[in-house]
Amino acid sequence: MGNKKGRVFFRVMAWIGLGLIIFNSALFSQGLESMASKVKVKTLSNGMKFIVLERHEAPVVYFHVYADVGSANESYGITGISHLLEHMAFKGTKTVGTKNYEEEAKILDEMDNLYARIRAEEEKPHPNEAALKEMKEEFEQLRLKAKEYVVTDEFSDLLMQEGDRSVNAYTSSDATQYIDSLPSNKVEFWMAITSDRFLNPVFREFYKERDVVMEERRLSVETRPLGRLMEDFLAVAFKAHPYHHEVVGHMSDLQAITRQDIKDYFQKYYNPSNLTVAIVGDVDPEEVFSLADLYFGRIPGRGKPEPVRTKEPEQWGERRIEVEALAQPFLLMGYHRPSVRHEDNYPLEALASILGEGRSSRLHQRLVKEAQVAIECGVINGFPGDKFANLIVFYAVPARGHKVEDCLSLIEEEIEKIKQELPSEDELIKYQRQAAMNLLQQMKSHSQMAALLTYADVVLGDWHELFRQLDKINAVTRADVQRVATRYLIKKNRTIGEIIPQKSR
Repeated sequence: MGNKKGRVFFRVMAWIGLGLIIFNSALFSQGLESMASKVKVKTLSNGMKFIVLERHEAPVVYFHVYADVGSANESYGITGISHLLEHMAFKGTKTVGTKNYEEEAKILDEMDNLYARIRAEEEKPHPNEAALKEMKEEFEQLRLKAKEYVVTDEFSDLLMQEGDRSVNAYTSSDATQYIDSLPSNKVEFWMAITSDRFLNPVFREFYKERDVVMEERRLSVETRPLGRLMEDFLAVAFKAHPYHHEVVGHMSDLQAITRQDIKDYFQKYYNPSNLTVAIVGDVDPEEVFSLADLYFGRIPGRGKPEPVRTKEPEQWGERRIEVEALAQPFLLMGYHRPSVRHEDNYPLEALASILGEGRSSRLHQRLVKEAQVAIECGVINGFPGDKFANLIVFYAVPARGHKVEDCLSLIEEEIEKIKQELPSEDELIKYQRQAAMNLLQQMKSHSQMAALLTYADVVLGDWHELFRQLDKINAVTRADVQRVATRYLIKKNRTIGEIIPQKSR
């Protein structure tokens, strides 16, 4: 009798919760409409787009520059160049970061020419070691000479001196993004220094920074078992699309990339029509647009780069990859899914949430709490990027005394259950409530709102899409969740990767 009362009480509370969600969603929708009406947009004559949202709660402005270029745009021979270029974008300009650009430029050109000779000699079947040694010694002397003209970190220091507390950047499979925050009376300063960054870049200290990125690769991939698994997993899961390589790139490519490669890549992908800027905070949109015209309008316009041509073909059968390492076992299982623009995106988000998000998810309850075959498990939806067809990935860390196969079999059972029986109303409500709350929390943050606006405009195709997400979240049905599980979570559509523990010698 007590159990029955408990079930009735839970059901009543669930329906009350659903009513509150519907009520709050209506209020939230009204708030979104009001917020969207305050967004102002201008595209400069050279193709660069500015999206501005006024918020006057504090005298601070957040800037987000979205370069529509990531590792997915790279071709063989230059993998890792997007990330390397992100590093180089902090090295200054013809006026920032140097004591004498004219003299510095001469030495940089000498270094490039000498490095080309070194590479050519190294590629010969029988390199002249004596000549190589002499050239490398000369190269080191030039490097030290060039260093005399460098004002280290001047670009970042100038921003921080003016109150920037968010100087940052990151590169992903889909994009390269630059982030700043400044007092509202420093908008013109940001316009001046950032436009100079894209108009007059100088890729100084290139060889030094390239070594830094190579070390990043060693630390994040080559010396980490999980990093090695991720790299091999992507290479097997994607046989054609450039999602098949890591953002950091391959070591041989990093060793071979030249400063001229960086210049050419910058010219192609950092042209104004490939840059979108979101500015959120204590600003006047018309003043922002006027300053944008003045500073960024001087950058010559060029056509938007050709999009990635290659599409990942249909997978014809299950693929597997094993990495042997001195580490605990680890399971990755990825199923191909369409890009974030596809109508199945939100049902897939709900599926991932129900199966593997949080301690109340089905997988955590089954693998960790009940069967105790794993110490951690979950689902990552949209990996390694969103812009192109990608993966929904399941992962698990087996508990002591258990194997990857133990986790895999239970994950498969849970996948089959959701194919055979609709998820509960409560599970769907939980996803919708959490997704709505996450969206609202992100929108409250000026910095995250700037990121959301650029993402929506570039990846989703229109900044208005940001304000349509709530409706799409609430439109997902239990049948939708079951349908996408049946459609995408099939054996021939998956890649399995695992770490095989290697015994120490």
